[in-house]
Amino acid sequence: MSLTLIVFAVVKRDMQQAVKRPSDLLTVFCFFILSSGLFAIGIGPDPELQKNIGVGVIWASALLASILALGELFSGDERDGVLEQMLLVPEPLTVIMLAKIIGHWVVTGLPIVLVSPFLGIFFGFSTNALLVLASSLLLGTPILSLLGAVGAALTLGVRGATALAALLILPLYIPVLVFGSLATNAALIGTEVSSHLSLLVALLIFALVLAPLFVSASLKVALD
Repeated sequence: MSLTLIVFAVVKRDMQQAVKRPSDLLTVFCFFILSSGLFAIGIGPDPELQKNIGVGVIWASALLASILALGELFSGDERDGVLEQMLLVPEPLTVIMLAKIIGHWVVTGLPIVLVSPFLGIFFGFSTNALLVLASSLLLGTPILSLLGAVGAALTLGVRGATALAALLILPLYIPVLVFGSLATNAALIGTEVSSHLSLLVALLIFALVLAPLFVSASLKVALD
């Protein structure tokens, strides 16, 4: 079987599993929207103040929603014995893990990217800022999923795994949060944004190369 077919099959399976458990998807999606909306309500009706803090609110909500989605990334497959079967197949485990992370992002990260412009309108962002916000989240949320997968793999089978994984990966999330926020803030004040987006691209490439390797190695140790 070609590597492309493997990736497609794993992503398709994970999406089908997500459809069977819509509560997991809705929890992440609703948390992202409600947390951003509550911040906007809490700071009052001042449009300038909302615009100034809106970028940080949306990005912080996306980061927290990504952490919330880590709980079932590998634990469900571990309970079903699917992870052990993945270790036994002849295909590269790194490719299978990359496919699982892509599936996780499609289910949890892509909805955040799609709904973010509507939240940006709520905070009073300009059209250019809305495009940069969506672009930065399109680059940043896959990085959050890749790094989160490393934390989920390292804490697989540990009591309170989600909280422990969050503690492990939060320092790694900070550069993504910073560069993503800076890109949209630059668009809001009319300065150059390409440097910030380029750094997000570099981080994404770096995570795409290394994260599946760390995840595969961690899972092999956890399941031995």
